[in-house]
Amino acid sequence: MTSTTTTPELTSRPAELPELLTHYIGGERVPSLGGETFPVLDPVTNEPYTVCAAGQAADIDRAVEAARRAFTEGPWPKLKPRERSRILYRIAEGIEAADERLAELEAYDTGLPITQARGQAHRAAENFRFFADVIVSGTEEAFQVGEEQYNHVIRKPIGVAGLITPWNTPFMLESWKLAPALASGCTLVLKPAEWSPLSASLLPEIMEKAGVPAGVFNIVHGIGEEAGAALVDHPQVPLISFTGETTTGRIIAENSAKHLKTLSMELGGKSPCVVFADADLDAAVDAAVFQIFSLNGERCTAGSRLLVERPVYDEVVAQVAERARNVRIGLPGDPRTELGALIHPEHYARVREYVEIGSAEGARLVAGGTRPEGLPEGNFLNATVFADVKPAHRIFQEEIFGPVLCITPFDTDEEAVELANDTAYGLAAYIWTNNLDRANTLSREIESGMLWINSQNVRDLRTPFGGVKASGIGREGGRHSIDFYTESHIVHVALRTLPVPRFGAGPAE
Repeated sequence: MTSTTTTPELTSRPAELPELLTHYIGGERVPSLGGETFPVLDPVTNEPYTVCAAGQAADIDRAVEAARRAFTEGPWPKLKPRERSRILYRIAEGIEAADERLAELEAYDTGLPITQARGQAHRAAENFRFFADVIVSGTEEAFQVGEEQYNHVIRKPIGVAGLITPWNTPFMLESWKLAPALASGCTLVLKPAEWSPLSASLLPEIMEKAGVPAGVFNIVHGIGEEAGAALVDHPQVPLISFTGETTTGRIIAENSAKHLKTLSMELGGKSPCVVFADADLDAAVDAAVFQIFSLNGERCTAGSRLLVERPVYDEVVAQVAERARNVRIGLPGDPRTELGALIHPEHYARVREYVEIGSAEGARLVAGGTRPEGLPEGNFLNATVFADVKPAHRIFQEEIFGPVLCITPFDTDEEAVELANDTAYGLAAYIWTNNLDRANTLSREIESGMLWINSQNVRDLRTPFGGVKASGIGREGGRHSIDFYTESHIVHVALRTLPVPRFGAGPAE
């Protein structure tokens, strides 16, 4: 049975929550010009706990103007890399100093278990330190053509970056974009997700204390169809980095086309976890359970499809189902909780609908699918596992983005690849086998932007992050992020006087 113990202190709201989450534009905390707001809900009760400024096109205009002025008139893009690096290090220190407050706000706002929210500050700080190092250690390409010409590449920040971030692990995912954008010399406008805007309220003070000039960093809160759409459509924003679901990504791509904006989009996923009979099954089951039920299953790289070789299929199904039935469901603030509350009632209803769809399609429900006992309110769902899921089932094909695992058997390596690739998505994949020849072969045949062999999702900041097919466009991470936020300016220098054809110098012979 799952734990449903609650205590008053674990359900109480954090102290000193803001009554209004404001925008941050040009170094000032400001409401929307028209006074528009929207309520922000506590996932445990679905009751509003504050209101947030709802940015409109006029607020985006104001933020872009501030960012554009800071880019063209301010010192930020012209600072030496070492000077920007020092500021990024101070940002990292400010984030770590706010570790406990950040975890408290993140868990309360998103429903994530507090033990998992606590890791986000460290990861966010490491993002800033990493890119602080990248910009002082990076070198640019240079080419010499004999003794005639020397060619070199200069990196220039593109300008005002538009950053649109998701509601799952919001602070850490914001840092993935903020750190390289600032390191590259861009100024920016951040549009946080409307379902989880709270932790972003810590950023203005952190940026100010670190020495980020006014106007370099701006926040406009709001609904995606309003503030987000205005940011995408703004002609003075040449670059959009978006993380979110695929349908929204397609709309952004369409709306950006008229301005020929540079886009990086990390979108949805339906990632396969392929387990062969020769694998270390204990480790594979640990990874499979962790990958789908950590972070409430609300993660793009979750191994939401578990593909198992038939000789060990029944054994793996039984082990995973037993583990799922013992996942501890509880309040986000309880350090014993392993699976908290889903973020929003709309999302909760969507996940519950997929549970109903899976049962109606004939998949075998072996764990979960119900509300935990003792938690009558809020967005709680027991860890859910379906077995005997067929490729034609919607729960096999469509992203659920919740604590719902689909298990499917396979008989051959070829069938494993076919099943792994049989969705519109291609973000991440996981292979468990002790046959390295097989692992290396399948790693090239499975369609995914990222793949792990005998490992859960362990992130290396130096590597490119992104997907193929409906999972995204472009890559960020490491030097790839610097490539995205900068333009390559190529300078060709003649080393001696070169002969030039003299058109029009005389009559033709």
